[in-house]
Amino acid sequence: MMADQTAKLGALLDGKSSYERWVEKQGVPVTRAFFISDVNEVALAPWARKGGKGAIINLEGTGDTDDAYICEIPPGGKLEPERHLYEELVFVLDGHGATEVWQEGGARRTFEWQRGSLFAIPLNAWSRLYNGRGDRPARFIAFTTAPLMMNLFNDNEFIFNCPHLFRDRFDGEEDYFSGNGTIHQERFWDVNFVANVHDLNVIASEGRGVGNRTTVFEIGCSTLVAHISQFAVGRYKKAHRHAAGAQIIILEGDGYSLLWPEGTPPRRCDWKPNSIISPPDQWFHQHFNLSRTQTRYLAIRWNSKKYKVFKDIIDRSVKEGGTQIEYEDEDPAIRRDFEAQLAERGIPSGMNRK
Repeated sequence: MMADQTAKLGALLDGKSSYERWVEKQGVPVTRAFFISDVNEVALAPWARKGGKGAIINLEGTGDTDDAYICEIPPGGKLEPERHLYEELVFVLDGHGATEVWQEGGARRTFEWQRGSLFAIPLNAWSRLYNGRGDRPARFIAFTTAPLMMNLFNDNEFIFNCPHLFRDRFDGEEDYFSGNGTIHQERFWDVNFVANVHDLNVIASEGRGVGNRTTVFEIGCSTLVAHISQFAVGRYKKAHRHAAGAQIIILEGDGYSLLWPEGTPPRRCDWKPNSIISPPDQWFHQHFNLSRTQTRYLAIRWNSKKYKVFKDIIDRSVKEGGTQIEYEDEDPAIRRDFEAQLAERGIPSGMNRK
């Protein structure tokens, strides 16, 4: 017995986390990057556990707290059923189909989705995804808390085969995925399924800049939440910072983001629809619209209003103890460079409009 324990300990002293070991066993491509220009260009491979093609995404900015994966369901096909003790938010990139969700021994609830749909898989409930078309694959990206949970428990049998039912999150309710949800404070929507984030109306919220609009989703009783942010032509958002784990996928428009740890030169990422970026822990970052139309992105991040995990964003100036740099306090070169790029495209600046 002692020899077995010594051998097991030796195998663990390889500097890898439980999550990293699990990833290695999945047999699919793993993208470790600061930024991905287009998630649809990520190479996929057959993923036996899922029953479709897939790839795992570990962006540097997540800080090993959360991750993402891309999965493709074959034409007319379905994925394997699964349950797990990590949260999962699904965003549909292309196609349409259905998801079946159930608790062990309970009623099965099914809802349909399309390109742009966003939903949460209830914690440790069984789920299975189906492709609704027989002529083309369906593709989605999912954001999960797998790294944090696997590294906390170091027991994947527990992660994937725990019998506990989180009935306070999902108890087989018939309208769980079809209800309208509840609106709080105008822009906070407590909901379990969003049909299409591309055409959803978003609410004016100008703390991050004039012309900004935001809707926040408290989704699936999760610690992971989501928000849509939209900003106007000829404008950019104020710089701010927060803990690791936010993952941003561009929905419409093109432009760029600047990211930097305090006291260092900014790093630039040029983005377009389906680009994804994750600001590292406490790096300042701000987003710039170079489009002739409004720009919109979807952000998945920690800290729901119900369940906080990390220190939250404070939308006031860093000079007042907040996490935001006001326009008048930023490096003047930031605006000069932005307006010069707008001028090259023949787009008027909106930064002096109120």
